[in-house]
Formats: sequence, structure tokens, C-alpha cells
Amino acid sequence: MEYNIGDIVRTKKQHPCGSKLWEITRVGVDFKLKCLGCGHVIILERPKALKMITKKIEKQSEK
Repeated sequence: MEYNIGDIVRTKKQHPCGSKLWEITRVGVDFKLKCLGCGHVIILERPKALKMITKKIEKQSEK
């Protein structure tokens, strides 16, 4: 599956804040993800991030 900046994804495990939804802010060798619950930012290696992501959710519409 192809991921782009701004995509919202669901992960297998939830973040300590309780959210499973993350926004992708960088794609490449590493993925940079921002938690939609608390705003925490993490950087993961691509293989680890792809293993962690279970579902791609539609991009949020910009208003």
C-alpha cells in the first residue's frame, strides 16, 4: 500500500493517550507519525512502521 503525507492511519496497538490514529508527516526511509490524540511525534524505520500500520483512513478534508 502507498502512503502519502497527510494520510491518517490506524495502528495495531494504541498510544498511551488512548488513540490508535496517527497522521503521516514524513515518508521515506523513515516514517514520521503524529498522534491525533495528544500530538506526540515519533519517527520509525519504514519496515517497522509498515508492520505497525493496520489500516489507511481517508485523508482529512481541509476546510
